[in-house]
Amino acid sequence: MAQQQTPARPGRSLAILALAVIGLIVWAFWPGVPNSPQLGLDLRGGTQVILKPRALNDQTISDQQLQQTVEIIRQRVNGLGVAEAEVSTQGSGNNAAIIVSIPGVSDNGIAESLKQTALLDFRAVEAEAAGSPQPLPTASPSASASGSATAAPSASASASVSASASASQSASASASPSPSATGNGAPVPNLVRAATTTPSPSASATAGPTTTASPSPSASPTTPADALIPPIQSKTNDVALQKKFLELDCSVPGATSGGTPDDPAQWLVTCSQDGKAKYLLQPAFIRGTNVTDASAALPQGGTTYTVNLSFDTEGQKKLAEVSQNIYQLPPPQNQFAIVLDSLVVSSPYFREPILGGTAQIEGSFTQQEAKALANVLKYGALPLTLDLSQSTSISPTLGDDQLKAGIAAGLLGLILVALYLLLYYRALGLVAVFSLVVAGIITYCGFVVLGRTIGFTLTLAGIAGAIVAIGITADSFIVYFERIRDEIRDGRTLRAACDAGWVRARRTILAADFVSLLAAVVLYLLSVGGVRGFAFTLGMTTLIDIAVAFLFTRPVVSVLARNSWFAKGGPMTGLDPQRLGVDSIPTASTTRRRSTSSAGKGA
Repeated sequence: MAQQQTPARPGRSLAILALAVIGLIVWAFWPGVPNSPQLGLDLRGGTQVILKPRALNDQTISDQQLQQTVEIIRQRVNGLGVAEAEVSTQGSGNNAAIIVSIPGVSDNGIAESLKQTALLDFRAVEAEAAGSPQPLPTASPSASASGSATAAPSASASASVSASASASQSASASASPSPSATGNGAPVPNLVRAATTTPSPSASATAGPTTTASPSPSASPTTPADALIPPIQSKTNDVALQKKFLELDCSVPGATSGGTPDDPAQWLVTCSQDGKAKYLLQPAFIRGTNVTDASAALPQGGTTYTVNLSFDTEGQKKLAEVSQNIYQLPPPQNQFAIVLDSLVVSSPYFREPILGGTAQIEGSFTQQEAKALANVLKYGALPLTLDLSQSTSISPTLGDDQLKAGIAAGLLGLILVALYLLLYYRALGLVAVFSLVVAGIITYCGFVVLGRTIGFTLTLAGIAGAIVAIGITADSFIVYFERIRDEIRDGRTLRAACDAGWVRARRTILAADFVSLLAAVVLYLLSVGGVRGFAFTLGMTTLIDIAVAFLFTRPVVSVLARNSWFAKGGPMTGLDPQRLGVDSIPTASTTRRRSTSSAGKGA
């Protein structure tokens, strides 16, 4: 059999690996970014909830429904004030599961709050203002305010029943509000006196399209500053509620997180989702369950998208009643707010009464914006029933203990494997130990980089996968080293044995790693929870094992085979002839003499 040739330049493989490892280390430990793996809940504490969606009437769950459910749940989780929470889906259709991971929070009540159906409702707008709070006026010995607000119904150029979501009202409106009261472009009625003051008997209001109010309050010198509430003309006389509206600041952190289901039968003070406006809203007149369909459409000849709505019988009745009552009121009281989990998604106004049970929201919508609003209206009330499949709560102390135990187990396993390799393979064992160190560096940096880029979290199951990978990597070395020993027993020189042994070992290593990788892929696709973390880590470390075996272990052994001390096969090399059962390790000179002698005998 012809001897296998040594690779021309093993240094090339080592240089490629060195550049890759250095680049990975720089990427992982770049200043100003997180330089440690992102830990899972079982290693730092928190709560993980697995929810199983169930469609109404045993229908098939669509990906769109799942995505909308995830977005609503994510909004609820953010409303808890939790950072780095993760909401994701596993599987698809009726076999899907929604996994909510909330680090640093150990609360058994979270699971119950997350599985509750999100609240979507429609509320009439009483007051609207900019998202930042308005300062309360300073009381003076004599305070008076007068003004009027009139509104006339708009002339609709379209015969179709519609509601407009345009930021600029098409209704004709004129107002003379108090100079100290401003909203986001909408007139605000006059001052409302606190309960300690007596309104002027000259105040009057007339029913019909035009509303006039001329209160002339007079405050005594002893009236406190917070007794004068800036202008809100509302159907509620709850001064505390009005004050809450005026003092609400939608720009503060958490104000637009939502996530707190409100009581639809009560008044509501809240913000828009973008925080640019705040609202005082009446009790809900339509619930999200009354919406039967919502879709985004581009009208024929139009340039902007609209959102078409359909309601059930109860919704049609309430919509007709409310639209007739408020469509002629001055802005913003001719608007209605679409509220999802206590935040205003949109606040269109009625251009005309809606009597047919269908409505169209018009505005400068792009296709994406119109589709997003339609999804909120169609799926905001969650057409999926969420069943609690699993809830795991781990304290930070327990998580820290488990992290230390996992690291200790990994180090112990690594030390035991290294000791075995050193005792049995001596110098060859050093190659294996350094290979394990290189694989460990790549694995750790990979955890850091993947945590920053794709949100990979290292769990206790992931650490178990990494520990298992130590044995898989060591097995690759053992296969290669034993193949080298077999080739030496067959009479080959060390360099030839390293080459021939690699050809034979390479097939076995690739076959074994392929089986491990296939198992990891199947586990990852079919499992949920911590098992997926184990599968991902196992697959990742298996690929690293292949790279280290080809780019580090093989070239280093090839370089050692050229060393004269190593080629003699001393007791410390791991290739002692006595242990191999041969008289000596053949050298190139002895092989040539043997070949010459054989040729002479043949002659």
